[in-house]
Amino acid sequence: MRFRQIEVFHAVYTTGSISAAARALHVSQPSVSKVLHHTQYQLGLELFTLVRGRLVATDEAHALFVEVSDIFERLTSLQKTVSNIKNIGGGHIRLAVVPSLGLHVAPLAIARFRKLHPQVTFDVQTLHHDDFFQALYERTCDIAVAYDPPVHPRMKRRVLDTGELMLLFQKDSLLGVDGAVPLSLLDGRDMVGLTTSGPIGDAFTTELKRQGIVVHEVVSNQTFYLAAALTRCGAGMTVVDEFTARASANEVVSFRPLEPPIRFKIECIYLEDRPPSKAAEEFVALFASTLREIRGKDREPAAKEPVAGSRK
Repeated sequence: MRFRQIEVFHAVYTTGSISAAARALHVSQPSVSKVLHHTQYQLGLELFTLVRGRLVATDEAHALFVEVSDIFERLTSLQKTVSNIKNIGGGHIRLAVVPSLGLHVAPLAIARFRKLHPQVTFDVQTLHHDDFFQALYERTCDIAVAYDPPVHPRMKRRVLDTGELMLLFQKDSLLGVDGAVPLSLLDGRDMVGLTTSGPIGDAFTTELKRQGIVVHEVVSNQTFYLAAALTRCGAGMTVVDEFTARASANEVVSFRPLEPPIRFKIECIYLEDRPPSKAAEEFVALFASTLREIRGKDREPAAKEPVAGSRK
């Protein structure tokens, strides 16, 4: 099957009609019909039958679609890569960050960089731990900033700073506790969304097991941001990274570091054979300084009020 045949078969299968497939492909209905009939003749298979005026996929079509779907996805990825290669330039930065850095740190760093270099444009996306290599490989991003990112032989890593896990809670739910919160205090408590996916969640879970601490997870979730939102709404306390905690704190919600502290590295990653452009290198340096400034500001008030960050 040629790409055009794959494209037409995929469109007809997913839309369920010749007319809808033609609209999706921006071609005429006779053109789609011609390609589809030729494909069926060439393969010697009946892929669709007409039932009450509608095209219904046959068992052969269902089996073929499994393979075609994978090929179509890879071809789409190839087209995206070609498009990104054409658009790459020193004046445009494609950045990927973990969701919690997208709450405040990345927007602040980008705004500051744009004031210094207004000619530079950005494309920004948030990704989870396991998606960074694919984004770099497909050139949907040039550089990425992650927490303890995955190890890959093609990826270069550069440590920008460190971060720490925090206990996020409504102030009236944890009275009389100043400074760092001992992990033992969580034993037997109801907890919201202990995010166990990724290296940070694994580190937290490992420390709980090491100390023999058992918590009652009342709501499961996959992101720190959702866990923080649940805490803000009063569903219970949770453990999140410090940047999510800082972005979530208000007059009702507060946060404290844990004892012992659970820290992680904040690293910039990129492909070994695609080093950052000069503009990207300058942005990474500014991003690192923004991280240090934000964490430094939150440490300063600690002498007056024992809030998170006082133990860093």
